[in-house]
Amino acid sequence: MKTIACDAGIKTPRDLLPLEEYDWLVQTIHEGSLDSKAFSRALEALRFRWRANYVALIVRIPGMEGPALMLLVGDVNTSGKLSYMPYQRSTVFSGCPADKVFTQEDLMSEEEWQRCEYYLDHCKDADVYHLMGADISLPDGGVVRFRATRPHGAPAFSEEDRALCSMLLPHFRCSLRIHNELGRSESLGSLYAQAINRLSVAAIVLDERGCVLELNEVAEELLAKGDGLKVVGSRLEASYPSDNSKLHKRIQKVFEAQSKGELLLPTLLPIARPSGEVSLGVVVEPIPEQSWAEAKGQPALVLYVRDAVGKPQVSNVAAMRLFEFTPAETALALELANGLSLEEAAENLGIMRNTARAHLRAIFSKTGVRRQAELVRVILNSIVTLGRDAVRPLESNDVQVPQPALRPLRK
Repeated sequence: MKTIACDAGIKTPRDLLPLEEYDWLVQTIHEGSLDSKAFSRALEALRFRWRANYVALIVRIPGMEGPALMLLVGDVNTSGKLSYMPYQRSTVFSGCPADKVFTQEDLMSEEEWQRCEYYLDHCKDADVYHLMGADISLPDGGVVRFRATRPHGAPAFSEEDRALCSMLLPHFRCSLRIHNELGRSESLGSLYAQAINRLSVAAIVLDERGCVLELNEVAEELLAKGDGLKVVGSRLEASYPSDNSKLHKRIQKVFEAQSKGELLLPTLLPIARPSGEVSLGVVVEPIPEQSWAEAKGQPALVLYVRDAVGKPQVSNVAAMRLFEFTPAETALALELANGLSLEEAAENLGIMRNTARAHLRAIFSKTGVRRQAELVRVILNSIVTLGRDAVRPLESNDVQVPQPALRPLRK
C-alpha cells in the first residue's frame, strides 16, 4: 500500500480516511479521463472532506493575463462545470516546485500573507484565506494547477490534508494525461471525418456482426435514396442480390481474417444502381483491432462510397479566393465543374452566351488553362471542396473535447 512521509510520520490511506472513501476517490478521478463530470464529483468530495470553500483544477492557463479554463466547485454559478474565469497567470505560488503540495504558510508568514498584494487583490474579497495546492506536471510539458482554499477563521490545512493531497496527485496526473490524449485523438478524428464529408465521400462503419454502427451525413443522404445501397434493419444491403452476395462475402472475409489476426488490404467493389446511373464505387477496409479485451459493438470495418455522378460540393467563397474569380465568374466555373456545357450553364445562370464566353475567357486567363475539360480538372483537384462549410457543426457540452463527426446510427 502506498505511503506518504510527512512531518506527522508515515501515512497510508487507511490513516487518513476510510479505505472505501479513498477507493471511491481514486476510481472517480480516473473516470474523469472520460467524463469531466467525474472530476467534478471528486473535487466536490474533497471540498467536503477538507471543509474547503473552493477546490479547483485550472486546466488551461492563459498565455498572459486573461481568463483560464478551470473546473471549480464551490459557491459559484458555474460550480462543477468547465468554464473560463478571470485568472492571474503569475502569482506568489508560480515558482513552487511541480508535483509537490504547498500552502501559503510554506512561502510566507501570516503577517506577510495578510499584506501580500495577491491576497488583498484576489483572495480577500472572495473569503479565501488558507490555500493548499500543487502544480501537476504532464508528460507533454503542460501543467495543471490544483487548488483548495478555506475561508478566514477556518483552521489551516493540516499535515493529514497535505498527505491525502500528495497521494491523489499521481492519480490526477494519470487521468489528466489520458484525458488530453483522448481529446487530441478525437479532435483529429473529427477533422478527418469532416474532410471526408467535404469531399462527398460516404463513410459507413460496421461492427463485428456486420451491423451499421456509424454514418456520416453523406452516407445518410446516399442510403436514404436507396439507389444501390440501403439499410435494412441494422444491416447494409445492396439493391441487387448478386451485388449483395459479393458485398457480404467480402465483409465476412474481412471478419474471418481479423479473427485470425490477419489484416486484409482494402478492396474495391462496384455496386449497380436501379436508376441506371454509373455504379457506386465501394471501398471495403478493415479497422485494426485496438481493444485488449473482447467487446461487442466495436468498429470493425469501414466502407467508403463515392457517387461518381453526384455533384461536387464546391465552396463559392473558396473558389473566389483561390482563383480570384469575380462572383459571376465563380458561378459559371462551378456550373461547368458540375458537368454542364457552356450553353447549359449560361441558360441556368440566365445570362447570354456571349457573356458566358467572356466570363470563360477571364476564367481561362486566371487559371492558366485553355480548355473547358482542363478547367474542370483544375477546380475538382483544388482545395475548393475542402473550403466549404462543414456538413455538420461540431457540438459539445464539453469545451475541451470536440465530438466526432461520425455519429451512431441508433441512440
